[in-house]
Amino acid sequence: MTNVVVLIKQAPDPGSERKLSDDFTVDRSIDPWLEEINERAVEAALQIKEAHGGEVTVLTVGPASATDAIRKALSMGADKAVHVQDDAMHGSDAIQTAWVIARALGTIEGVELVIAGNEATDGRVGAVPAILAEYLGLPQLTHMRTLNVDGDALTGERETDEGVFALEASLPAIVSVNEKINEPRFPSFKGIMAAKKKEINVLSLAEIGVELDEVGGANAGTTVTGVTPKPPKQAGEKVVDEGDGGTKVAQFLIGQKII
Repeated sequence: MTNVVVLIKQAPDPGSERKLSDDFTVDRSIDPWLEEINERAVEAALQIKEAHGGEVTVLTVGPASATDAIRKALSMGADKAVHVQDDAMHGSDAIQTAWVIARALGTIEGVELVIAGNEATDGRVGAVPAILAEYLGLPQLTHMRTLNVDGDALTGERETDEGVFALEASLPAIVSVNEKINEPRFPSFKGIMAAKKKEINVLSLAEIGVELDEVGGANAGTTVTGVTPKPPKQAGEKVVDEGDGGTKVAQFLIGQKII
């Protein structure tokens, strides 16, 4: 294994209040963090590196503040990072973002495997890995709960509502993982200190050959024109058990077509 690239993203903490800017884009200044699913993707890459050698590079597209997310991944054990940082990316959709990532991957030598989380908590589009695979013409294994590398073979399991499916592909390939893939390691003090000295290659769109009319909200294929706040929770129905509590609960569940 020569080089595993992990796609990471800094997003607002999902436990914090969400706010939108005037153009309906997410306000990313509110409690930004490295998404947990990205930590699991980094952990998967580190385990592959420990078993097969090579190095781990993290790649992100985002503003200057995304450096904090990069440092977190580096402190876990990633070797280096690529940061595409350009104000023209503001408002870009998943298709545009995947295109920028595809171009940025071209600056990294020896890429054999790209690992991402299955979806980001801010947009929940869940399509960037698949779009990226289409752009690059590579096989994709998505929503994986296990992942194994053996030579040029990549195998693992995908869990869906219909069951568990065994998948396989040959390298190079694109993979997205779900929350069952592993438990990410905590950065050690040594790792945190070492991360401060690791290389972060900051690139503009021009440096990766992306034209300004290929990105940005004005050129996006989707546009948000309005939002509706989530309605407040309604009080639930209280059931008083007078000897027939079980029957009342069953009738309620039947009425809701749950059973």
